[in-house]
Amino acid sequence: MSHTTKNKAKMVSRARRIKGQVEAIERALEGESECEDILQLVASCRGALNGLMAELIEGHMRYHVLPSGGKASASQVEAADELIAVVKRYFS
Repeated sequence: MSHTTKNKAKMVSRARRIKGQVEAIERALEGESECEDILQLVASCRGALNGLMAELIEGHMRYHVLPSGGKASASQVEAADELIAVVKRYFS
């Protein structure tokens, strides 16, 4: 089972919130909102997308890159944890 299938409801919920944020950007542009308001909406949307990306990368590392069934060595798990931490810092 894929990690996206296990966390399907959570992932779909996040995607729907992002969809709502993109729709808010569209409404702000159509309504000729102030540029700083639109920039804030875009920044919020970007943050939400980055958070989702980091979560997906972490799941991919843990479920598809590391050996399954607890067969990963301590050094492999440590290396994966370090890479995940770097990815999360990059996307935040």
